[in-house]
Amino acid sequence: MKLAISALMGSFVLTLLPSATGQWLNYPAAGIPRLPNGNPNLSSPAPRSPDGKPDLYGIWVMDETPQEGPFVQAPKNEIQPEEIILTPQGEALQRRIKENFSDAECKPLNFPGLARVQPFKILPSRGSVAILYEVSTSYRQFFLDGRELPKDHNPAWRGYSVGKWDGDTLVVETNGFNDRTNLSGGRRPHSDALHIIERFRRPDFGHLEIQYTVDDPKVYAKPWTIKQSLHLTPDTELLEYVCNENEKDLRHMVGSNK
Repeated sequence: MKLAISALMGSFVLTLLPSATGQWLNYPAAGIPRLPNGNPNLSSPAPRSPDGKPDLYGIWVMDETPQEGPFVQAPKNEIQPEEIILTPQGEALQRRIKENFSDAECKPLNFPGLARVQPFKILPSRGSVAILYEVSTSYRQFFLDGRELPKDHNPAWRGYSVGKWDGDTLVVETNGFNDRTNLSGGRRPHSDALHIIERFRRPDFGHLEIQYTVDDPKVYAKPWTIKQSLHLTPDTELLEYVCNENEKDLRHMVGSNK
């Protein structure tokens, strides 16, 4: 009998990933607006960089962590596309995902998925922004120095990213992906033609909004968009995490592609 591999993968990922609240012991950070009781005042105005743009620095986590694992169910506050139209190639890839989730074992997540399951730290600097992800102790960077996306790229797990400010919103474009990851919690396929546009907005000190527009003409007949709402987690730090370390789930999993 074929087991529900998607449910197993949800359990598998939650087993591997430490809790989003299980960070370092509390260490009060400097420069944090505080309430009279000492807690961070998350509704304070967003900080600004010397150039007047919102400073995105901080450790961020989804407002609601998926309770059944990132390969099973989207969190309630992530707006799902109402209509996704697949091309014939996309339909074939979607069937493969539904039939077999085993390809997901310990492969790098695409960055919308990275932002969903564990905390990440944004580090703005001159001409670029780096993001440190707790998942797999990994990173990505995007460049704000005016360069364009490469036309002849080296396919990568997280592509190549460039960004620019549109008012108080940081707009980041990424291409150059390989075709070996999935999107939207592991439920949606993509090809090497994937192009993602992110919009980062920090409305106040303690909250961050990210909108992802997915454009992949090989897999989808039209672009679609999801949104994430996140909150700041000050007075802590990221933990090291290695996917294969102490993994004990896969040996118990069985399934079939038929």
